[in-house]
This record gives sequence, structure tokens and C-alpha cells, in this order.
Amino acid sequence: MNCLNMIKLSCESRPFGDNCSTLVQLCVALFYAQTIIFEKKLILLHGEKKMKLLKNKKALSTVVTTLIILVVSVLLATVVTFYAINVTTTRVQEESLHLTKPHVWYSSSNATPTGEAAIMIINTGGRDVVMDKITVRGQECDWTKVYYNVTKGAISADLSFNSTLKDNGKINIGGSPYIFKRGVVNQDLTLKSGYTLIVYIDDPDSIALNDIGVTCGITVFTANAQYYKESNVEATS
Repeated sequence: MNCLNMIKLSCESRPFGDNCSTLVQLCVALFYAQTIIFEKKLILLHGEKKMKLLKNKKALSTVVTTLIILVVSVLLATVVTFYAINVTTTRVQEESLHLTKPHVWYSSSNATPTGEAAIMIINTGGRDVVMDKITVRGQECDWTKVYYNVTKGAISADLSFNSTLKDNGKINIGGSPYIFKRGVVNQDLTLKSGYTLIVYIDDPDSIALNDIGVTCGITVFTANAQYYKESNVEATS
């Protein structure tokens, strides 16, 4: 007699009194017991399907996750670094010199052949600059051979050769006269921010007749940096 027939007889004839609910509970327990004992294969199939579902779930591997964490960390560090550099550069005034109109001449027409160099230096930075020395072709120029003029106005005209360099001498540049002072021994040149320095160098030591047509450099040294500009040695008419 199966479980359903027992429940039917119990409820109709009531030989068990009020034990009908107890029989229902026993019947359910028997059903689960039969499922566990005689239908293990069904449970195993259910377990296999469950394992397949777990294996089929999409997820990132450990290597990929580690790479993502590293990339994000590097990106965050880069952003922080650029931010710090931006804050530092905007709050700190930098030194910057612009060298333009470089010239190196050699004159053999005079009784005493001589060389000459000239360059224009513009302080485009945010602070004043002290120039320690000026070299032509690697040779330091004595300050007594350096003639300079400091001006705030812009100069568009090119520099030309001048055969008579002297203290408080006058040189015309673009039709305008400029007074040049001679440098003093052991006294460096200073240039304020936004100003222009015109420099003439009389008879650089490293320039000779055979250097005409050869490229040579003019270097300006400051306390924090050095600035280099090249020019071909020109022959004067």
C-alpha cells in the first residue's frame, strides 16, 4: 500500500483518530527518503549541472586583474605628477634667455686684421639674470673686450659690423643710435626680465682668417644654465 492510499483510508475511516496530519508528514518524509536512496543519479546530474553553471560564469583571471590594478595605479601616479609639476612651474618664475641675430666677422681690410662678434640676448623669463661669461668658439671673452647696451624696446633690425668699438661709443642699428658701454673686469653683466642686451665682442681670441665660412658657436653662461647659438664666420667688405 502506497503512501497516498494510507492517507485516504486514514482520513475516510479514521482508524487513527486525528493522526491524519501525522501520516501526511510521514508520507512526505518517505518520499524524500526514496528520492535520496533510489534516485542518487538524479542528484548527481543536478550537481554536475550546477558545477557546469559555476564554471561557465564569466570572470577575470588573476593576471588580468593584477594588470588592471597596475595600469590604474600608474595612471593615477602620472596625473598626480603632472599636477605637481604644473603647480610648481606656475608658482616658480623660470629663467629663460633667447639668443638671436648672432654674427661673427673677420676683417682683413684694416691695417691690423681683427675679428668681431655680436649677438642679441632677450630675457624672456620671469626673473632677472646674471651672466657669468660669454665664450666664442669655446674661448672665454675678457670683459674689457665686451661692449654692451641694455634696452627695453624691441629691435627688429639686424646687427652689422662696426670697426670702431669703444667705451660710450655709438652704433646705429636700424637707423637708431645706441650707446655702448665697455665691460669691467670681474663684473658680470645683469639683464632684467623683459629687457634686451646687445653685445659686441672685439677681437675674439679663437677667430682667424682661415675661419671664414666656418661655423662657430657663441655661448652665454648664467648662474643656472648656458645658452648656445651658432653662426658662420663672415668676411667684411
